Amino acid sequence: MILKEKVLANTLMIKKKILIMGLPGSGKTTLAKLLIPMFNAVWLNADKVREEVNDWDFSPTGRTRQADRMKNYAQKALDKNRNVIADFICPTEQTRSDFNADYIIWMDTITKGRFEDTNKMFEQPTNYDFKVTHKDAQMWAYLIKQDIQEKLND
Repeated sequence: MILKEKVLANTLMIKKKILIMGLPGSGKTTLAKLLIPMFNAVWLNADKVREEVNDWDFSPTGRTRQADRMKNYAQKALDKNRNVIADFICPTEQTRSDFNADYIIWMDTITKGRFEDTNKMFEQPTNYDFKVTHKDAQMWAYLIKQDIQEKLND
C-alpha cells in the first residue's frame, strides 16, 4: 500500500457509511467488492443479511424492515470505528434517508431490474454523491475513491 492509500484509509477511519444503491443487477456487489479493500471497510450485502436472518419478505413493510436492519448493522460497525460499505437496492427516498449514508453511490446502469415489483417501487434518487452510468467497476472504483478523498479533504 502506497503512502497516499494509507493516509486515505486512516482518514476514512472517521467512521464513514457508504451506500451503493440501485436496481437488482446494476452492479452494486461487483463495485462493493472492489471498494471494500480500498477503505478497509465492513461489507454489508443485503442478500447475505437477508439470508442470515432468513427474511425474504419483499413487501413494503419487509423492505423497510430490511433497510432498518442494514442501518443497525452499519451502526454496529461504525461503533467499532469501522468504515461500512452497504450494497442494497434501498428503493425509495425514505429508505435512503433512513439509512443516512455519508456517501451515496447510485448504480444507474440499467433501466429495469429482474423483479417487476422492485421496478415499480424503485424511486430514482434525487440526492446522491456519485452516479455510475455504465458497467466498468474497475474504472468507477478508482474514480469513486478519488471523489471521496477529495470530499474528505475539503
